[in-house]
Formats: sequence, C-alpha cells, structure tokens
Amino acid sequence: MKALPPLPALRAFEAVARLGSVVKAADELHVTHGAVSQQLRSLEEHLGLSLFQRQGKRLSITDDGRIYALRLRMALGDIASATGDVLALPRADELIVAVLPSFGSHWLVRRLPAFMAAHPQFKLTLRASLELVDFQVDRVDAAIRMGPGGWEGVSQSQLFVDDLVAVAAAAFNGGRLPRTPAEIIAAPLIRSVESWSAWLNAAGLPEMSLRGPVYSDSNLVIEALRQGQGVTLTRRSLVHDLLHTGELVQLSEIAVPYQNPYWLIWPGRSQGAAKLLAFGEWLGQEVERYKAEIGR
Repeated sequence: MKALPPLPALRAFEAVARLGSVVKAADELHVTHGAVSQQLRSLEEHLGLSLFQRQGKRLSITDDGRIYALRLRMALGDIASATGDVLALPRADELIVAVLPSFGSHWLVRRLPAFMAAHPQFKLTLRASLELVDFQVDRVDAAIRMGPGGWEGVSQSQLFVDDLVAVAAAAFNGGRLPRTPAEIIAAPLIRSVESWSAWLNAAGLPEMSLRGPVYSDSNLVIEALRQGQGVTLTRRSLVHDLLHTGELVQLSEIAVPYQNPYWLIWPGRSQGAAKLLAFGEWLGQEVERYKAEIGR
C-alpha cells in the first residue's frame, strides 16, 4: 500500500481546489503562497499525476483533481469530526453528570460537597438541562433522569419513587393555612405541569377544573411558593429541605406516588469506570439517607 501523502500537502490542495486561488488558500492556512505552491507540486509528484493545469500564474483543476478534492474534503471532515469526538470524551479524572435543573437545585446540589470532599481526585461538572442526554454525542459520564425506565442502549439504576404533596409557605395567608382538601383546592393555586387528578381522587374529591397561573418550570413554582403567592402540588424531593426548615408547610397528609421514578443512567463507555463507581455508590447512600428522612 502506497504511503499516504503528507497532511499539509492534502490541506493545501483541498483549500486551493475549494477557493480557486493559491493566494486565498495561503491566507486561510496562514502560510505564504510559495509554501502552498510547493505543497501542490509535492502532492502531484507523490501521486504521479497532475491535479491542476497551469497557464502562466493561473490554475485550473483537472478532472482527476476535482474528484480527488471532493473525496478528500469528505475525508478531512471525517477526521475533524473524529478529532472533536475524542477530545469531547471526559477524561479519567473528570466526572460530568447531566441532571434536571429542578432536581439539581433542590435535591442534589446541597449534597455534593460531601462527595467532593470524599473524592477530591475527581473534577466534577454538573450539567443542568431539560433535554435528554444523547450519550453518542454529549460529553457526559452519567445522567439523572426521570421517567419510566427501560431506555435502550444505556445502563440504568432506579434511585427512588417521588410523591406529590400539597404545600404552601408558612406565611401564606397570614399564617392561616388551608388544611382540608376542600380548603386547599379553594385557595389561590400555583399550577404546574403536575396533574392534581390522583391527589383529588385520594382526597375523595371529584375531578374539577382548577384555576390559577401555570408555571412550566418547577423552579418558578417554588419561588412563587416562597413569596406566598399560593398553594401548589409538587414533588416532595423538590421541597423536602424547605419543609424541614419550616419555610414551607405540607398542608395535608395526603400524598400520591409520582408516576415517573428517578434513575441514574450511564453509557457503555462509563461502565466500570472508577469515577462512576464512586459516584453511584455515594448517590445510593444519599438516596437511602433521604428515604430514612421521609420515613420510607
């Protein structure tokens, strides 16, 4: 198999073929036009064929050159893509975890200092996004996802099943909080994407049309709660700390399981990695501690 041509010669040829000018190619590659011309001659000598027809200082690409340039452009694109992919992979001492913004803000973040203190060898990055992680293209070691499970192409471990509770700020309505299901529903509601249907059914109330502003992001809902704007139905995991401090109050003992559990998921490339094993073990311990706190 004949040795491959030097990469500088290939880059010079591709640039000239694409731009139609040695001078423009030299400017793009940040070299002299003499250097580009030398690379072209070197490449033609290596291949044993003419890639350009020369008429004075003018160049016109040959049929061989046109076909070669097209194939070469595709190959260089593949090389650039492969280089980007390998550079995007997390290093052994980097731990990159994708997480839902609400879960990250209200459950995970306050617990992370303990992990970092126990494992100072890892550089932790928490990537918050509502978008599902694509491990084929995203530079992520693992993700905490909420859903039914059973995703193809990834390993997964269930963390816990959340539940929905009705809550309000302790100072809401001057501290005169609604307590019965009927009083809770009659209060100003801060609505979210969470359905009240299961909670209403558990409370023995019929389905009904609810009123109140709708916030699609749980962080907005919690901020509105803290400002005393109303009552909401939300996941316990997001308000656990605020319930513990007394800033928020659970208005009723009625709680209904949330349909989608939390999961830790990871791609095949992370399987067995020391950083994933350490994070998974620590996260499992934190989940068990949280379950004990809420009496499960």
